[in-house]
Amino acid sequence: MSTPPIPPAQGTIVLPSTTMKAGLSIRSILLIRLLLVSVASSVVVGLIGYVNGRDSLRDAAFNRLVEVRDSRAREMQDLFDTIESTLLLNARGESVREAVQAFSAGFADLEGRELTADERATLQAYYTGTFGPQLASATGATVDASTLVPTDPAEAYLQLNYTAKAASFADAIAVDDAGDGSEWSQAHALYHDYFRRMTELFTYEDVLLLDTKGNVVYTAYKGVDLGTNLDTGPLQRTNLAAAYSAALTGNVADTVEFTDFADYPPSLGVPAAWAVTPVAVDGTIVGALAVELPVAAINQVMTGGGDWEASGLGRTGETYIVGAQDNLMRSASRDLIEHPDDYEKQAIEAGTPPEAARQAVETGNTLLVQPVRTDAVSTAAEGKTGTNLAVGYLGSETIAAYAPLDLHGLDWVIVAEIDSSEAFAPVDDFTRNLVLSSAIIVLLVSLLSLVIAGVIVRPVRRLRDAARRIAAGETGVQVDAGTSDELADVGAAFNDMSRSLQVKATLLEEQQAENERLLLSLMPEPLVKKYKEGAQTIVLDHQEVSVLFADIVGFEAFSRGLPSEDALEKLNEIIRAFDEAADRYGVERVRTTRAGYLASCGLTIPRVDNARRMVDFAMELERIAERYGGKHGTSLSIRAGIDTGTVTSGLVGQSHIAYDLWGDAVNLAFQLQGTNRDSGIFLTQQVVDRMPDTVHVRDWGFVNTATGPQKVWRVDPDDVHAGVEA
Repeated sequence: MSTPPIPPAQGTIVLPSTTMKAGLSIRSILLIRLLLVSVASSVVVGLIGYVNGRDSLRDAAFNRLVEVRDSRAREMQDLFDTIESTLLLNARGESVREAVQAFSAGFADLEGRELTADERATLQAYYTGTFGPQLASATGATVDASTLVPTDPAEAYLQLNYTAKAASFADAIAVDDAGDGSEWSQAHALYHDYFRRMTELFTYEDVLLLDTKGNVVYTAYKGVDLGTNLDTGPLQRTNLAAAYSAALTGNVADTVEFTDFADYPPSLGVPAAWAVTPVAVDGTIVGALAVELPVAAINQVMTGGGDWEASGLGRTGETYIVGAQDNLMRSASRDLIEHPDDYEKQAIEAGTPPEAARQAVETGNTLLVQPVRTDAVSTAAEGKTGTNLAVGYLGSETIAAYAPLDLHGLDWVIVAEIDSSEAFAPVDDFTRNLVLSSAIIVLLVSLLSLVIAGVIVRPVRRLRDAARRIAAGETGVQVDAGTSDELADVGAAFNDMSRSLQVKATLLEEQQAENERLLLSLMPEPLVKKYKEGAQTIVLDHQEVSVLFADIVGFEAFSRGLPSEDALEKLNEIIRAFDEAADRYGVERVRTTRAGYLASCGLTIPRVDNARRMVDFAMELERIAERYGGKHGTSLSIRAGIDTGTVTSGLVGQSHIAYDLWGDAVNLAFQLQGTNRDSGIFLTQQVVDRMPDTVHVRDWGFVNTATGPQKVWRVDPDDVHAGVEA
């Protein structure tokens, strides 16, 4: 036989049980299913978008590099085509033809002029004292400059009068005539400006004229190659000699021989490349025109004028040329230009010989210095064009677009590359945004499922949460229990109970605030705190406190005959003005009676200038009294005593407590005020010692105290009246 359920006690509200039963609730099941669907769909969509987006962005990065590579290759082709066409055009011009013949004749005329001993010594001093040390410094090798002194009479003569006399290449190219009167100098004065303009206009490193015997009969910069013979002299193994030989061997005009960069001693360690074309007159070869290829122009093309970002190479991208045979750079490195200190460290760490990296930093150029042995260069050297993702020449992972670069027979390759971290930054951003958006979708679906699942139990939960808030001490709690009749009745009863509790709590708070205000009006905050904590004996000692005791002279006569209520109202009006002045001057009122006004400064808030503040306050009280007396047609003034010293404050009494202040300073202030029948502000010596010179005092004799006579001073009434007038 089953036991019948026990009914709840009368007046008891029974809420639904919150005990978890076996299994999951409907809310939990719904939440889990919504989350599974949302996460699964987000993952599928995200994977598809990630694969497609990543491949598209990677292809875009490679395509951008291919565009930059091809653009630079076209510009280099244009540069070399321009050099070729310019050389052919100049070689056909009358100025160049006449110049080659004139310089060749002038050079032949100088073959019979031997230098004197002094002149030879001067030329030798130039080689051993200037050119030799410069060449040794540029190459890092020991140079015996005495072996380089020219022996050919014409070569020696020209270098003595032009090369040795110039302080620099800039000075050499600026000279039109050495003034020696030779046939060669006459030709130089006539044609030099033409070739100087050619050099400067096309930024050539140098312009040379050669005769058919291999003699360098003219150079724009007048280096040590002036007058040398390319067939028999010290430059016979240079790339210039090879290009000259190839140009004249064919005995065909309108051809240009280009050379790769190679060491060229007259350039002081700077590699040189040449373009040489024969010069013909009436079908007969009379010499050759040679230009040293413009390194600056090549770098200008490959660096995009130094504006890599504008050309689509970002913060780390660059384009450069590499020799297919020696794997050495033929153009400048961006890292060397922008970050030379970091470049040396990175280059050495990537395998570049330390002396090569150091040379690149010292010369500011990677031409024939920086090795580039990367997959991109080796593949391009095989004649292939393409892109790859591999380690760059400075050790960082890069994406590169490479291709062979066929420039008039030069075996070069061109590479455009950029750090993979920068190139694939859009891919990383896309991935990050995709993950973030997927997380947001999951979060939104989770929140939505929580909202849906919570709709069913929301009314009961509101009632439960409201009860907990009231139990925690919160007031004014109201609930909306829904539209169900039973829950609406419970909610209404609950809201009535909450409002009743709120009214009682508000009344209690107001009463507590009023009590707090009354306590603060009677005593300082530290004493209020101790009083509220239940201390039995409340007393505080204070150092360096200024005390004022004052009464209003003439008020008794003024109020005599007035009704008590009117007299008290007039007194309170003055006291209110005193209290307002106390607030302005940082003075604390202790107590007020009809017979006197007791105040302190530096008691609750320590102040280093408490004496000055108290005297200023006393003078303000005098002004208030005078203004009040003038308003009511009577004469009122202040009689105040001020002292500075140690005082004690505390609560006196048990059932009827009172806040009071006592001590020697209080007694002396009271005595100063009480022993003087005249109105005025009376100060002790301690107060005077702390006053500025702007306050004038008068000697007012002595007052007898328990510790002996005390000097008394009175504030000059003129100071007080001056304040009134102001």
